[in-house]
Amino acid sequence: MTDDTGGQQLTETRRKEIFLALVDAQDHNMDVARSRRLMVERFGVSDSQVRQIEREGMENQWPPLG
Repeated sequence: MTDDTGGQQLTETRRKEIFLALVDAQDHNMDVARSRRLMVERFGVSDSQVRQIEREGMENQWPPLG
């Protein structure tokens, strides 16, 4: 997966960091759409990347899920 800053690849560690932050935001009563926008702003990735990371994290049961 590439990010929006010159096509650099997002490592699995970075994707897991974004996923953890996304889940944490939602666990603190932030709605899904708002939490995704926050990740876009905080990590400088696109909305589609956040959605892809969200799917990948759920499919692989990344922490804090598994």
